Amino acid sequence: MPKMELRRELKIFAWIAAIFVVFYFLPLSDTHPIKGLARFDNAVLESLALVKWYAREHVLLCLVPAFFIAGAVGVFIRQDSVMRYLGPNAKKTLAYGVASVSGTLLAVCSCTILPLFAGIYIMGAGLGPASTFLYSGPAISVLSIVLTANVLGLEIGLARGIGAVVFSIVIGLCMHFIFRKEEKAKAAAMTEPDESAPVRPLWQTVMYFASMVGVLVFANWAQPEADAGIWFLLWSNKWRIAAAFSMLHGLALISWFGAAPWRVGVVAVAVALVSFLGGVIPAFVIGSLGLAWLTASQKGELRDWFEATWGFAKQILPLLLFGVLIAGLLLGRVGHEGLIPSEWVALALGGNSLRANAFASVAGAFMYFATLTEVPIIQGLMGAGMGKGPALSLLLAGPALSLPSILVINKVMGAKKTFVFVCLVVIFAMVSGLLFGMTA
Repeated sequence: MPKMELRRELKIFAWIAAIFVVFYFLPLSDTHPIKGLARFDNAVLESLALVKWYAREHVLLCLVPAFFIAGAVGVFIRQDSVMRYLGPNAKKTLAYGVASVSGTLLAVCSCTILPLFAGIYIMGAGLGPASTFLYSGPAISVLSIVLTANVLGLEIGLARGIGAVVFSIVIGLCMHFIFRKEEKAKAAAMTEPDESAPVRPLWQTVMYFASMVGVLVFANWAQPEADAGIWFLLWSNKWRIAAAFSMLHGLALISWFGAAPWRVGVVAVAVALVSFLGGVIPAFVIGSLGLAWLTASQKGELRDWFEATWGFAKQILPLLLFGVLIAGLLLGRVGHEGLIPSEWVALALGGNSLRANAFASVAGAFMYFATLTEVPIIQGLMGAGMGKGPALSLLLAGPALSLPSILVINKVMGAKKTFVFVCLVVIFAMVSGLLFGMTA
C-alpha cells in the first residue's frame, strides 16, 4: 500500500478509534444525581449513555467479529459458490432455505447481521435471499423465542416463532418480485461460474468460518434466567468455548492460510497474559488488534482479508454509532426516557386496535433492541396495558430492524430498496399483530 494511502487509512482509523474511546469511557453514572434536568438535557445525556453502553456491549464482542467474518466472505468464499446457493438464478427453495437457516444459526442482533449481509450482497447474492438473510439473523433466534414463551406466554412465543420464520421467506420473495426487473438484469450480467478447482477443500473453509462464528456466538451468549440446564452450562463456560474456537482459528491460519507461526504465537501469548492480568474484555481487544496486525502484515489472501474487513468497518461503524445516538435521544435507555415520554408510548400501545398495532410495528422498526432485551421491555409494556397484538407486532418488527441498521441498509442497497424492505417488515408485523390480537 502506498504511503499516502496508508496515512489516509490510518487517519480514518484514528478518528473512529478516538470517538469510540470517548464513548467507551464517558464519565456517566447509571443514575442521574442532578435533579430537575430539562427533558432535552436529559435526552442528550440518555443518548450519550446509550452510545456508551453500545460501545461497551456490542462493538467489541459483536461487530468486530462480524466485520472479520464479512471480510472473509468476500475473500475466501468463491463468488460462484455464493451465486450457486444465493444468486438470482439459484433454485428458489435452496436459496431461501439457505438464507433463512444461515440467519437462524447466527442468532445475532440487527446491527451485527449488517456486515454479513453487506458481504453476501456485494458478492452477488440475489436481493430476495439477501433480504431473507437480513431479516432472519436477528428475528429467528431459538433462545429468544424460548425466552418469549417462558416470560410472555406460550401463545406469543409460538406466534413469534412461526411469524418470524414465515416472514423471513415471504419478505425475501416480495423484495425479489418488486425489483424483479433489476434482478433479471443482474442475473443476465452474471459471468459464467468459475469451474476451476478451489484453492482449498470445502471442509477447511467450513471449519475456518465455524471458528469465527463460534467466537461471535459464544462471546455474546446471554445469561439464562434459570441457573441450571444446558443453556446455563453453555453460558457458564462461554469464554472457555470461545477460547477453544479462537485456538482452532489460529491453527487454521497457520495450516491452511500461510500465516507466520511466530506471529500467531505472539498474539496468542499476548491474549493469554492480558486475560490473566486484566480479564476477558481486554484480552478480546488484544486478540482483535492482534488479528488485524497479523493479517495486515502478510501478503496475498490474508492481506486482502484485512483490507476487506477494514472497508466494512469504516463504512458501517460510524453510521451505527450515529443511529444509536439518535435512537437514544428520542427514546432513551431501558427504564429511562428520551424526548418521547414513556407514557405516550404506553398509551399508544394499549388494546389491540389497528392504531396500536401500527404504532407498535413502526416504533419497533426504529427502536434499537439488543439481543433478548425486547422480552423484558415488552413485559413491562404489557404490564402497563399493552395488548397481545401490539406485543407481537413489536416482537416481529423490533429485533429485525432499528434506526442504526436502516442507515446502513440504505448505504448498502440504496434508499428505494431500503424503504420497501422497511415497509414490508412494518406491514407484515402490523397485520400479524392485528390478526393475533383478534384471536388471542
